[in-house]
Amino acid sequence: MSRFDGRNNNEMRPVSFTRNYTKYAPGSVLVKVGETVVLCTASIEEKVPKFLKDQGRGWLTAEYSMLPGSSQQRISREVSRGKPSGRTSEIQRLIGRSLRSILDFEALGERTIYIDADVLQADGGTRTASITAGMVALSDAIDFLLKENKIIQNPIKEWIAAVSVGSQEGRLITDLCYVEDSNADLDMNVVMTESGNIIEIQGTAEKKSFSRDDLNQLLDMSTDAVNYLISLMKVNEPVN
Repeated sequence: MSRFDGRNNNEMRPVSFTRNYTKYAPGSVLVKVGETVVLCTASIEEKVPKFLKDQGRGWLTAEYSMLPGSSQQRISREVSRGKPSGRTSEIQRLIGRSLRSILDFEALGERTIYIDADVLQADGGTRTASITAGMVALSDAIDFLLKENKIIQNPIKEWIAAVSVGSQEGRLITDLCYVEDSNADLDMNVVMTESGNIIEIQGTAEKKSFSRDDLNQLLDMSTDAVNYLISLMKVNEPVN
């Protein structure tokens, strides 16, 4: 039985990456995963936070935002509330630690890379799309540093991507859209490297528990999806 949008259980929504989407950021990409659209930029600052000063190491941090018109009901800008919501803070930390996990900060040198993920349209999987697009933007920012001779070694140890998997009506499925996510028995976000190592798993049984066999199968599905995503991400990778 196919899903409500006609996809097979292990099939992702249509995915596309548009690089160099903005003029000024050294890395920028617009990612579309089905009806979810996220703009990610990577900006570079030639200094590090105080806790890293004079250590010869760089840093990466991330910010995430759902723009006001990204959902059916307007979302207030969080700057007007004075602080980010708990959900926003949690996603920002997830994006940051995911991308930090594959960087050699000594090779990066004493500079900070800022990953900004702005959700233009949300239909499920915004955090996984942000991580995946953030990887592309990060790679392009690193290419910029290499071309400018600001670094001599690529600090990216390997690429990463992220995907949502879950269970609905007894079926294990890949890449949940909003309708599926909001009615899922199980919702899981998986961040993995291209070599198959796991960076993070966020999984919750929404309605009923799941088995170890289900978990293993979901991880296998995640591996296939991550491999597929990274193959798309690298299609138009700039050549130094």
